[in-house]
Amino acid sequence: MNESVRIHERLARLAVCLSGCFALIVAMVGDAIAEPLTTTRVSGPVTVIVSLEPEQPVIGDPVKLTIEVTAEKDVEVLMPDFGSALNRFSIVDFAPRQTIDDDGRTVATQTYRLDPPSSGPQVIPPILIEYVDRREGKTPAPEGLDAYEILTDRMKFTVESVLPEGTTNELKPPLGRLEPITPSQIPKRTGAIVAAVIVGLAVLAAGVFYWNKRGRKERRRSAFEIADASLQKLLQTPRQTEEQIDLFYVQLTAIIRQYIEDRFDMRAPELTTEEFLASISRSPDFSSEHQSLLRDFLRHADLVKFAGATPSSDEMTRSIDTAKRFLNETRQGGEGDGR
Repeated sequence: MNESVRIHERLARLAVCLSGCFALIVAMVGDAIAEPLTTTRVSGPVTVIVSLEPEQPVIGDPVKLTIEVTAEKDVEVLMPDFGSALNRFSIVDFAPRQTIDDDGRTVATQTYRLDPPSSGPQVIPPILIEYVDRREGKTPAPEGLDAYEILTDRMKFTVESVLPEGTTNELKPPLGRLEPITPSQIPKRTGAIVAAVIVGLAVLAAGVFYWNKRGRKERRRSAFEIADASLQKLLQTPRQTEEQIDLFYVQLTAIIRQYIEDRFDMRAPELTTEEFLASISRSPDFSSEHQSLLRDFLRHADLVKFAGATPSSDEMTRSIDTAKRFLNETRQGGEGDGR
């Protein structure tokens, strides 16, 4: 058998192998289609439905996130800003829409197509929706606030890998072992093609690295902006009664934990205080001073939230100052940024 025939035979075997892999991927994508994951929150005259589909996507496939808000007549809905709380995902597409149904109710929707960053467990963070009740005889907003607030539930889902369970990284030829091709068997133009492919892959890898690095910086910078805006808004709420103080500390610690998750890619909101403190003690992102700062801050907050302790005015001021100091010293590009 001459060399040309042998080369064509090897190429045919390679084509069969690639077509088999493609068929496997297509079958897995088809199996991944499922009913959407849905959560519902109701607050007075407003109903919020958040849905995600498919519930178990495959890596590489965008997911569709839909936020649908239905409000009674004369209730003004304030939808979240574009991309709010979705910084960890790449936004492929966005479509807002607002209509009035036959009963005069406002139906506002925001539809996102999101690209998950990796396979494995993923989370859609809580999303804030606000509304003003302008119905006759109703209070437009809670005392001290501009609008009522609805915080959606956290949605957890899993992005599947394209590799089925039980497989390994070892690749085996489906039609037997192929003999190595010697340099003399390679057509003259093949070397140039291989060189061009290598250069192209190198340029692509450099581009991916640059954009990933830039994306991480943007997410970290926006993490501070979101946390700072949430803190400034929280500081406008009343803190006179025991219930108001308890809610204040719940929201204050939630702001710091969410900031840490967005800024340092840690799953801070899901951890208990002790689990969280243990995780930051092992992280190179936190100095010993910041670890001590967070330890005192969170344990004092736990006493208020869970032990019924009533903080003094000075203690509340110290908690607020601690939160501000931590945000400013760890913000991306800030003077105290140790990264």
